[in-house]
Amino acid sequence: MLVEEKIKELGYELKEAPKPLASYIPATRTGNLVFTAGQIPMMDGKLVYEGKVGSNLTLDEGKKAAEICAVNCLNVIKSEIGNLDNIEKIIKVTVFVNSAEGFTDQPKVANGASDFLVNAFGETGKHVRSAVGTNELPVNVPVEVEMIVSVK
Repeated sequence: MLVEEKIKELGYELKEAPKPLASYIPATRTGNLVFTAGQIPMMDGKLVYEGKVGSNLTLDEGKKAAEICAVNCLNVIKSEIGNLDNIEKIIKVTVFVNSAEGFTDQPKVANGASDFLVNAFGETGKHVRSAVGTNELPVNVPVEVEMIVSVK
């Protein structure tokens, strides 16, 4: 099954890559690696979630926000390589979590992105990961995700 068909089965349709919020490019390719800038939980030009996980957002909402961020990473990767079936391996995912004081379940929030990628790509989607708690993120988003992939 094609990756984009699987993503559609998971409830998402890939669209145009989100526009950067500041002075940077959304993705860059060097050799067979593509690096994304941090992607936030936006859909159709609007933030889907705002706030801190463990305060005004639940763990499940944080996981869903991470999943949307992963979709946006794939959107920017697609804009760089043309077809997601050209992804050889999801190598690394970094997840930043806007965390309430005392919130320590950043790895569980990051599972939202990780589980989505494995469901979409199978073995190719298994990756190394960092889950980092932070006290603030740009425009008060709860999660930001960046990704490194190798391409064929």
